[in-house]
Amino acid sequence: MQSVALIDYGSGNLRSAEKALVRAAAGTSQVIVTSDPDTVAAADRVVLPGVGAFAACMQALSERPGLIEAMTQAVQEKGRPFLGVCVGMQLLATRGLEFGETRGLDWIAGDVRRVEPKDPSVKIPHMGWNTLIDPHGPPPIAGVGEAPMYFTHSFAFYPTSEEDVAAWVEHGERFPAAVAKNNVAGVQFHPEKSQSAGIALLARFLEWRP
Repeated sequence: MQSVALIDYGSGNLRSAEKALVRAAAGTSQVIVTSDPDTVAAADRVVLPGVGAFAACMQALSERPGLIEAMTQAVQEKGRPFLGVCVGMQLLATRGLEFGETRGLDWIAGDVRRVEPKDPSVKIPHMGWNTLIDPHGPPPIAGVGEAPMYFTHSFAFYPTSEEDVAAWVEHGERFPAAVAKNNVAGVQFHPEKSQSAGIALLARFLEWRP
């Protein structure tokens, strides 16, 4: 049975994310909530959740001794499939521009910056259900189709190369809703809050063989 490391660094709705992953796995995977570097390095798959500010989440991740190094070993060196969710996706960026400049993991080049709709009547944060535009790339994202997903955020990840964007969403302006590069994928929305469509995405991630 494959192991899935759900990273616990004090950020993210871990309980909901764990329940959603267990449901998606349907007994085929062992979901381990962990911040232990050895467990993460040995995992078959890695999921990084995140809720809150980029800088605070990056600091919390950095303060867990050996955790970023273990993630890097599993994902970048061993090529294990990775999924970042919400701020967990944003941390893939080169830097975040929320409350100053903060360095990210830099696994996908780009910046995280505030969503600034051209229409002043469009409210930020972007909160609620929205349909993805042109979901493509790896199976977890390409299979979404027209199913709406649940968003709640004020900042978005803008990759340097549009080739790394796997889906868009419209909320006063068009911005990336998902990113993907090699064995690394990230979604701005919350699969664990997106009902059956979100569970289906997680199930595809658990079967993904990049």
